[in-house]
Order: sequence, then structure tokens, then C-alpha cells
Amino acid sequence: MSALDALDERQRAAASVLRGPVAVLAGAGTGKTRVITHRIAHGVDTGAYSPSRVMAVTFTAKAAGELRGRLRALGVEGVAARTFHATALAQLNFFWPTLAGSPAPSIIDNKVRMLGQAADAIRLRPSTATLRDIASEIEWRKVSMLSIDQYAALDRPISGVDTGQLIELMRGYEALKDDRRQLDFEDVLLACAGMLETEPRVAASVHEQYRHFTVDEFQDVSPLQNRLLELWLGDRHDICVVGDASQTIYSFAGADQRFLLEFERRHPDATVVRLETNYRSQAPILTVANALMHGRPGALELVPAREQFTADAPTVTAYDSESEEAAGIAASISAQLAAGASPSEIAVLYRAHAQSAVLQQALAAEGIATTVLGGTRFFAMPEVRQAILALRAAAVAPSEHGFLPAVQRVLRELGLTEEPPAAGGAQRGGWEARRAILRLAEDAGPEADLRSFSDALMARAKDQHEPTMRTVTLSTLHAAKGLEWPHVHLAGWAEGSLPISYATSFESVDEERRLAYVGVTRAARTLSLSWARTAGRGERSPSRFLAEMGTTARGTGILRETSPNATRSSRRR
Repeated sequence: MSALDALDERQRAAASVLRGPVAVLAGAGTGKTRVITHRIAHGVDTGAYSPSRVMAVTFTAKAAGELRGRLRALGVEGVAARTFHATALAQLNFFWPTLAGSPAPSIIDNKVRMLGQAADAIRLRPSTATLRDIASEIEWRKVSMLSIDQYAALDRPISGVDTGQLIELMRGYEALKDDRRQLDFEDVLLACAGMLETEPRVAASVHEQYRHFTVDEFQDVSPLQNRLLELWLGDRHDICVVGDASQTIYSFAGADQRFLLEFERRHPDATVVRLETNYRSQAPILTVANALMHGRPGALELVPAREQFTADAPTVTAYDSESEEAAGIAASISAQLAAGASPSEIAVLYRAHAQSAVLQQALAAEGIATTVLGGTRFFAMPEVRQAILALRAAAVAPSEHGFLPAVQRVLRELGLTEEPPAAGGAQRGGWEARRAILRLAEDAGPEADLRSFSDALMARAKDQHEPTMRTVTLSTLHAAKGLEWPHVHLAGWAEGSLPISYATSFESVDEERRLAYVGVTRAARTLSLSWARTAGRGERSPSRFLAEMGTTARGTGILRETSPNATRSSRRR
């Protein structure tokens, strides 16, 4: 069976071109990861690629792990699927000893702490929040490839310090870092780029090692990452970039969508393929998404792959207060669960972390367990680490009762009970984690044993392949990118929240619009949006994005306005 057989016509067109520059403009839910992995597998199967000479670059370790897992499933081993930083750090550690005669500098583990020490040296006492803001500015300056003097000319004010103090503190931070022979996260990319630019032997070695490049989420590359990519490529052109300009939501961190939008101009011989067939969402959801991004640069027109059932239009509900909004969302989710939905099929997405507390409280009041994305990763949870160690220890002595009873016994000894603790709090989170491990054991198959199962858990941890928790997911819109759920609730669609209050320029509001688009396109079957008329003592108006999507255009059928009491009355019935 060919690696191309499982692809649709446009996906196959993208995966078939193995040489030269290729740009895959892939809308939400159009199967971009499938195209990336099947294209690489096709190149290996046909002999066009040697796996060890392929580099697939991602932005997160989790995405890199997913790529490696999918490639293994296609029978491809040995491809370097890593983040920009992991790749650059590996090259620094390999070449630095030869060039400098000493090990590569260590990486600082806390930029804010070192900034605080630099501030002490110049007798400044900025708050921790101010130090975090300065750390973010340092990161933005470096990925934008600006010197401190060039940055100073931009006059980007930070609350708590004046411009002169900010620049002095930045210089002090760099001096302290140099004195300690350390690099920060962004220095890794800068040092690698500098090494490739100034050391022809290093550049030749890298060019010999890697011949074919794939870059995921190319809309999110910064000027520094793009420069490093150019240095990795050298004078060759075998590069495939995959991205969606409508999902550029990290401009504040240096992401620049122009590298995707201008790819064809920079590479006149490029093959450009547009993926617009969406395999995730029902047609009414895609209608809303397309309306939101209509006319924006690089916007793709998503079309549904197929209609699985008659889908209702997304709904919008206005509440009097944020607490009433949270209670209304909780009631709606309770109704969905009563109708047969699994908690893991439901997500509540919002603009800022501060919005999660009231939602957690409202859901706990309904007895609904939640998991907050961006918190402790599954395999970093103490309960999970403890369970893996206990399973590995139990594997030393053969079990007389079989694999699954042995797993059940270990987990019971660690605190897994038949009935879960009350929703909310660490105890329920630990119970849900142990229950997820038990479900993995139940799905492991008849050949499983404790040793192979614990090894499989360790492999999943390495690839950050986390199991599904049977909880409702709470997440910021940023953290939800790349994920999907059958049922999505979008909270806080009011001016000042989305777009957020400090988004005042055209560019920043456009970024908020793209963030809203990411939220809408996470939903597969149902989509509910809501907003509150008051926040604290202030009055709010509905988000301008609701009007753009059709809530005020009566009779369009794009969005359906509902009453706050609709869910409650349906539950009473």
C-alpha cells in the first residue's frame, strides 16, 4: 500500500511533490499533519529520501513527538523530528567543543531570576510582574534579530521602569549571563545561526547531514527562526512549509506570517497547494469561521468534507454577569452529558487564564470534573510518575492473576477507588489520572504484560502522547491551538475580553480576530458562544467579532441567538 493511498486529491498533490520548494496552505481541520507524515513516508518509500537526511521542524516538543509517532506507524524510523530549539541546541553541543575547546555554555533555567539579580546590581527594585514583562521583551527583541540599541530606538514602554532603566537592565542581564558563561533560550538560536554563518566547516557538515526540510506551522516562524532555516538549507531548495495565515496568533512572541504569505514570491519556482476540505467541523461552524476571516490576508475558504448529520447553527447567549455566564455554560454542559456526551468531548475556551476560576467553580457545583490545559502535563503529575514506577516494580515478580488484574491491584494500592472524589481539587485530578492509566491497560490487548505496558507508558511520556482524560477541558484559546473537540463553548465574547482591552491597533485587533478563528475551528459538532453584559462594576458590549459573524444580520442563519434560560428550562423538562 502506497503512503499516498489514504489521502484525498489535494492532499495527494501536496505529498507527491518531493523536490524543490513546496508551500502547503492548510486550513484548520484539513489534515496537515497527515500530509506532512505521508509526504515524508512517500519520499522514503520511493527512495527519494533517506530518513537520516530528513529534518522535520516543529514549534513544540509535543508536535515533534506526534510526528515521530505517526512516522513510526507508517514504518519510517530515523527522521529528525524536533523543535527549532532542540535542533539548534543539539548542533551547538556537537560542534562547540571542537570550535572552542570546551563544552557548550549551560542554559539558564530562570530568566526572571537572573533579571532580578541584574536589577539588584544597578539598584532597581521592579516587581516580579515587571520582570516577567521585561523577560518577554528580551525574547521578542532577540527573535526579531534586533540589537539593544535598535530596540531602544523603538521606544516600547514597560510599566514600572523608564526607557533608560529598561535598557540598562537589559545590558546588565547580558553582562551577567556572559560572566557566568550561560545562554538563554533565544541565545541558542542566535549562537547556532552565528556558528553556521562564520564556520564554513560547520555549515558544510550540516548541509551534508540534512538534505530535505519540512516546517510545520510556518506562519509562526520569527525572523530569527527563518534565518536559521535559511542557514540550514544553504543553497538547496528542498523545503516544504505548511501553515495557515489565519492561525497566526503568536505575533507578540515574534511570529511573522509574512514569511508564509511571501513564500511564493521568495521562491518563484515553488509548488503551492491549498487544502480547504475540512474533515473536522460541520458546515454551520465553517460558515461562521469563513465569515470571520473573510477578506483577510491568506484566508482559506473552508468547505465540509461531508455532512454526517443535520447540524444546528452555532448559538450566542448573552448573560447579565460573568458568574451567570459560567453557571449557564455549566448547565449547558450538564445537559450535554445527560444526553450522552462524554466529558472528554467537551471544551470551554476563553481568552485569558483569569477567566478559568469562575468556570471551574461553576462546573464543580454541577459535579463536573475538569482539566485545565497549560497546567501540569499528564506524565509530569506525581500520581502518574508514582504509578509508572509501581508498575515497573510489580513487573519484576510474575503475576499469578494476569496482566489487567495486576494493573488494577497496583492502582488500587495507590488510591484508585470505584467511585471518584467530588469534582474539583487535586484528589479528583489524581483519581482521573489513575483511571486514565487503567483505561490504557484495558485497551492494551491480550499480549500485554506489566513490563511491556510500563515501557509503553515511558515511550508515550517521551513523545508527550498523553491519554484522554474523561474530564471537561478548560483552556485558553492560545493553548487550544492544534486541538479539537466535538462540543466547544467559547466564553467571554465581549469587548475588552475578546478582543482584549489592550488590543488597540489594527494589527493587534487582527491578531485577536485570528485567535477567535482558532477558537471557532476547534469545534466539530456543536459550537456555543457567550458573553456577559457586566464584568465587575463595568458595562460591556458584545464582541465586534460576533457582528462580523452575523449575529446582527437577522435572517442570515449564521448564528442563532438564545436565551440564558433555554438550557435550564430544557433540563427541567
